[in-house]
Amino acid sequence: MFRDVSACNTYNYGDALYWDARYIQDANCGSFDWYQRYSALRPFVRKYISPTSRVLMVGCGNAVISEDMVKDGFEDIVNIDISSVAIDMMRKKYENIPQLKYMQMDVKDMSFFPDESFDSVIDKGTLDSLMCGTSAPINAAQMLGEVSRLLKPGGVYMLITYGDPTVRMPHINQPVYNWKIELYIIPRPGFQKPAGSTPKSYLEPIPMTEKGQLPADYTLEDPDSHYIYVCKKIDEPTLTSDRSTDSLTDDTLQR
Repeated sequence: MFRDVSACNTYNYGDALYWDARYIQDANCGSFDWYQRYSALRPFVRKYISPTSRVLMVGCGNAVISEDMVKDGFEDIVNIDISSVAIDMMRKKYENIPQLKYMQMDVKDMSFFPDESFDSVIDKGTLDSLMCGTSAPINAAQMLGEVSRLLKPGGVYMLITYGDPTVRMPHINQPVYNWKIELYIIPRPGFQKPAGSTPKSYLEPIPMTEKGQLPADYTLEDPDSHYIYVCKKIDEPTLTSDRSTDSLTDDTLQR
């Protein structure tokens, strides 16, 4: 398990100083959502996470996904980020929206929260940032251990990442977390299907091998696809929810 060297540049994305400087520099540039907007992720979020759940958004930055989720009926989202600059900006922006709370915090140490504090944790690029930093495997293990600790039994960690199973499953598919993992693959925003290509649904989980890898004959429609790992904590007692058995439909993408 190594650092994501091929996907990283010279910046240390795991460093608070880098992010503070970036948010100061980009203060007048508006919000920025990594990888995917909520409209693309909504079918997966609504399938696995109830609007009444207590949600932890790790590495929130200045993204609007939490705002979009509140507009979609979610009632309690705690947002954390290592950058005090980002948190200060977001607190001011959303001070009149009680469903959104913002706290400066390092995902590697979330001891402020008691065990089993959240029904779900959403991670859109935060693990990726740690994988681009120094001591990547250690930092990733610290973060994922904290995520597992904070999840209630039956809770879900939803990881949205550029990392395919060869580089992410060795980190998340660890017996200590006791997660049942499902994988979805969606194209990057703006991807144009080749003319004459067969339509493919992105709403069904991808069957993985016993070793947690893609089947040998699986072909990516978009080479720069994003991967959604849905990790359900299966410790007893498990939570039951009608929502967990809902099927994704193409119609949900249009809402």
